[in-house]
Amino acid sequence: MSAVVGVLNESLTESIRGFYKLRKAFVTLDGILDAETKYMQGLSRQSIGSRRSVDSLRSNRSAPSMKGVSGGFGDHKLHMTKQGKPSLDSVQQNDARTAAEAASNAEKQSSAEDDEDDEFFDADEVHEDAPKAETYNGHIEVEGIRKNLAKNSLDEDSKTESQDLPPSKALSSSHGGLDHNPDSDVFSNPIDVFIHSGANLCFGLLLVMISMIPPAFSKLLFIIGFHGDRDRGLRLLWQASKFGNINGAMAGLSLLGYYHAVVGFADIIPEPTVINNAGNATEQDVHGYPKERCEALLKDMRRRHPQSRLWLLEEARMEAMNRRLSTALSILESSSKSKSPLKQVQALNMFEKSLNAMYIHNYALCAESFLSCVKLNNWSHTLYYYIAGTAHVEMYRQSKSAGKSSKEVQKHAEKATEYLQLAPKHAGKKKFMARQLPFDVFVTRKIHKWEQRAKEWDVAFIDAVGVSPLEEMIYFWNGYRRMDEPQLQTSLDNLKWSESRDNDTWAREEKDERAVLAVLRAATLRSLGRWDEAVRVLKEGVLGVEKGELKGGLRDDWTAPCAHYEMGVRCWMRRKEGGKSEEEWVKECEGWIEKTAKWEGYELDARVGLKIATAQDTLKKYWAKKKEA
Repeated sequence: MSAVVGVLNESLTESIRGFYKLRKAFVTLDGILDAETKYMQGLSRQSIGSRRSVDSLRSNRSAPSMKGVSGGFGDHKLHMTKQGKPSLDSVQQNDARTAAEAASNAEKQSSAEDDEDDEFFDADEVHEDAPKAETYNGHIEVEGIRKNLAKNSLDEDSKTESQDLPPSKALSSSHGGLDHNPDSDVFSNPIDVFIHSGANLCFGLLLVMISMIPPAFSKLLFIIGFHGDRDRGLRLLWQASKFGNINGAMAGLSLLGYYHAVVGFADIIPEPTVINNAGNATEQDVHGYPKERCEALLKDMRRRHPQSRLWLLEEARMEAMNRRLSTALSILESSSKSKSPLKQVQALNMFEKSLNAMYIHNYALCAESFLSCVKLNNWSHTLYYYIAGTAHVEMYRQSKSAGKSSKEVQKHAEKATEYLQLAPKHAGKKKFMARQLPFDVFVTRKIHKWEQRAKEWDVAFIDAVGVSPLEEMIYFWNGYRRMDEPQLQTSLDNLKWSESRDNDTWAREEKDERAVLAVLRAATLRSLGRWDEAVRVLKEGVLGVEKGELKGGLRDDWTAPCAHYEMGVRCWMRRKEGGKSEEEWVKECEGWIEKTAKWEGYELDARVGLKIATAQDTLKKYWAKKKEA
């Protein structure tokens, strides 16, 4: 985790060091999980022989161990406890000698045992007079790296009556790893539980994060040895979330954050399917947005950690994902009435509240909440001031169109001008890998564009602002996916203002500004299911315009690639509606997405790239599933 934080450092040098640490962590975690897989395979192989010799075990139940049974983390040997259950303790305590003698014997026996992994030995004799080791001396070997855990003391006073050897459990994980429940005999040792849940959490996070990196950068990471696998990463996180320790809580938080933020940000996602996970337990797949599974996870996490306000935040996000923004906003407002001891949690709560107020078109609350974010953290003041200013732009336009008093109109004009012109002054204070944050660059360019137009057109700054900048922010945060039909209609009405009689500057607008209107309108129409209208708007406003007229200078160059992406989304969403076969729609979608993925650099390409990466992953899974069928 420290490596991940290092990569996100503002310093380029520290970020490079973070990548080096991340690479080492990647290899180490992969090795640990590979060792787990080998352990389970060894346990599965020896279980048949174990059942054949169960009568021998029953005849001498008091035996503390078995010699030479194969299986274990890092190729160590599996032993039997007095209860007759498998144990992960890798130290040879078969004859109950002292810890030093056991270590010495293990070293001497290692070469002989390597040749006898597939053989079964009867239990050793009992040595009741020998002392027991007081510490857990297990160790993990990963590609020659030995990590001794002898210093971890563990109280093992608990003893029970001996019992029959339990039946072996088949390896049921679809990703080839260990996916037993916490109450399984495999996890009889708490240190094994912590290592297993921690490795699943950290490696799962790495795999998911790398899989979401935009196409251009992901190719570079592939060359230096980073291979993302979203499917496997999510399954590892689901496995870690089963455990009641800190790793389980972090895995649950990561999963809910992924589904509500990342999946909620994308448009082309697979439909979750119901699967049988080889344990006769039917559950939803990890793909798409598994609604019922996420609801069950959130309920479980709230039961485990009833005092944590992070789960209230995730509950609000879940309501927003289900297009219940009013309910989500109510949860966040009630949560913010009492202060959290953690300022970070308070800041997250306020930011989510600000976004929901923006989506629901509550402009006064939106401006107030984003200004509160300025006081709660110091990360992106440029963005906060900008969105607060755009909210006042909307209130200015509505007041002007409604014929309200000139005093009220002027108040919003002054507030909008103040916050918008204040935003660029905070740009560049925070950096990522020695580069300005993408939104800082975007906001700075927009303000310069409006200032230049105000001089050229000889109008007030507020009247030089182009197509609804707040709707533009909603698009980049994919708020349209969270809106219900009346809220989407409100967005369409806001976009109409640009072409209305109340806007005296529309005739002077260049094609790039008209393209902004086209993309925003098409995205809203697409969210309403009005496909044909969306396509017509895109063809007339963006796709039919020369590329050179939509880029360069202070123009908005993101409109052309986003228009191609919108065409792909429309194909994906129509794949089951007829007109063409499903495969034809998906092929057309793939064509649009590939064009967008290969587009030259443009503003906010990293942000749009997250959507593209998710779309490519979805399409890859779709064709793989078709091939299997």
